[in-house]
Amino acid sequence: MRIVDEEGAEALSMRTLAQRLDTGTATLYRAVANRGELVAHVVDRIFGEIDFDPVAVRDMDWQQACLTAAQGLFDVLSRHRRIAPLLIEQVPVGPNAMLHRERFLEFLLASGFSPVTAARAYATIARFVLGFAAQLPAHDGLAQAEPAAIAAFYRRLDPATFPATLAVADVLPSGRLEEEFGFGLRLLVTALADMRTEA
Repeated sequence: MRIVDEEGAEALSMRTLAQRLDTGTATLYRAVANRGELVAHVVDRIFGEIDFDPVAVRDMDWQQACLTAAQGLFDVLSRHRRIAPLLIEQVPVGPNAMLHRERFLEFLLASGFSPVTAARAYATIARFVLGFAAQLPAHDGLAQAEPAAIAAFYRRLDPATFPATLAVADVLPSGRLEEEFGFGLRLLVTALADMRTEA
């Protein structure tokens, strides 16, 4: 995981890992079949870091459980800001990922969601988390940009062409991806309530 944290997801390879461990790639291939398997191990380790207590979740309503599970994954991906591309490469099926998925689906099903809606809700929320997490490395640089300068740029736009953008110019560049994530997550979970009794 250190390779990805320091050099990015694209740097994770059997060769790079062998160099870091001061060994040959042939030695690694005895333990790991290929890069895909290596990625699967790294991704599953990420899921193992999620702070998601199944006992505590039982005392929560389904909305709070959704928020907690999704925020937990986002928090881990925020600590490992360059790892999100690895989660896009393959469906996580390691033991930690499977437990996270199982717990998430379990509380949705127990809360009255149909199997179809529970599966779609899980997939949608997981992709929402991943989409925001994938933006974190690029946003680190953008966050350094002066929000006032961005707002000033918007205020200089042609009011005839961009009246709506001008109306929100002072609040449009929130500057904090984490705040936008929290807002969007609450929006998704709130909207999900309408689908609770759908088949």
